Amino acid sequence: MTNRRRLAIALCVAIAVLVCAGLGYEKKCLAERHIFATVSQARAQAQRLQHQILLRSKALVPAGVPFSSALERLGVSPKTSAGVTTSAASVFDFRDFRAGNLLEVSRNILGDLREVRYRIDPSRVLLVSPRDGGFHSEVTKIPSRTETVGIRGRVEDSLFAAVTGAGEKPELAMRLADIFGWDLDFYTDTRPGDIFRVAVEKIIQPDGEFAGYGRILAAEYDNDGQIYRAVLFHDPAGHPAYYTPAGKSLKKAFLHSPLKFAAPITSHFSYSRYHPILKRYRPHLGIDYGAPTGTPVQTIGDGRVIFAARKGEDGNLVKIQHTNGYVTYYMHLSRILVHAGEHVEQGQRIGLVGMTGLATGPHLDFRIERHGVFLNFQRLPLPPSEPVAAAQMTAFMAARDIELAEMPPLAPEPALASNTPAIPAPAK
Repeated sequence: MTNRRRLAIALCVAIAVLVCAGLGYEKKCLAERHIFATVSQARAQAQRLQHQILLRSKALVPAGVPFSSALERLGVSPKTSAGVTTSAASVFDFRDFRAGNLLEVSRNILGDLREVRYRIDPSRVLLVSPRDGGFHSEVTKIPSRTETVGIRGRVEDSLFAAVTGAGEKPELAMRLADIFGWDLDFYTDTRPGDIFRVAVEKIIQPDGEFAGYGRILAAEYDNDGQIYRAVLFHDPAGHPAYYTPAGKSLKKAFLHSPLKFAAPITSHFSYSRYHPILKRYRPHLGIDYGAPTGTPVQTIGDGRVIFAARKGEDGNLVKIQHTNGYVTYYMHLSRILVHAGEHVEQGQRIGLVGMTGLATGPHLDFRIERHGVFLNFQRLPLPPSEPVAAAQMTAFMAARDIELAEMPPLAPEPALASNTPAIPAPAK
């Protein structure tokens, strides 16, 4: 073989080696680029997930806990909680921050706050989220629909137990007590076997979750054979109000009791009662309701507070001036929640039951006088409010017939306490 041929072969081999080496390097580069791209994508995905995946903590607001403290109980730092609270105050009145409402805090997986949600009521929510180094707050409407539902239940123990036994929330019992509170005392007047029926709006969220009650359109309470009925209409001022099917107002100038769910009467009105502490007979010109310390006390009618302080044997006393010469007294309170000169509305909480002053145990001593003469509240006819005006009677009767038809039947099957769907209201 000639030298030239040997050189040519060597050159070809060298070229082949170089080509193979080049191909291997290119494959290596391609592999490395692929690995780098994969790692970069994974890193970017991880960073997105850190911000996109939210961990939620939620709880019902405890009684007596302010907004900032409730946030801290859900793990928000005091500094962040202060910033959220300051921002929220620009759009939300914290007097509407109520126990039992839902508070929710959302964070990413790194623990950074992403959103605070507070359910103000069934139709509104407070939203607070980080923005531009601070926080942005807004109150928005909750998308929902409204359904009218008929509910029926039988009382064996209490109205509360009957309502919850029918699968409903205690709020509905409170609402019914408010409607019939001028005629019935749901502590002392209820009897085993009493029946309630109600047509009420339920607010339903898009996911089907119950969000709260809307209007009670009609209600009935059979109290040991005495039947009370209520239908919703508007009063002369255009405000929602409840009337009997005949158009008489259920609202009276005074409530039936100074306690929403009145307690047992431990001492009646008397001109000669033996006093357990003084050990002698003397007049007791009021009614004693035995109730635990802290039980809320409500004013029985609209009026103006003319005294709210401690007064000798009466202990902590609230005295309210009403129309037509009536004055009511609320004695032995553990706490006073109003001040002299304040105007109060019927049913407003004015104090808490206690045993201040001359008292052997916690109770409310309630008294009423007119033109300086004390009256026996148990025998006092409660003056009514105005009935439906004659000019509105046709519209009232049309609304009454529709609302009463939406209540459940008297004898549902198979269970006594049940929910019966009625005519759905238009979706909101």
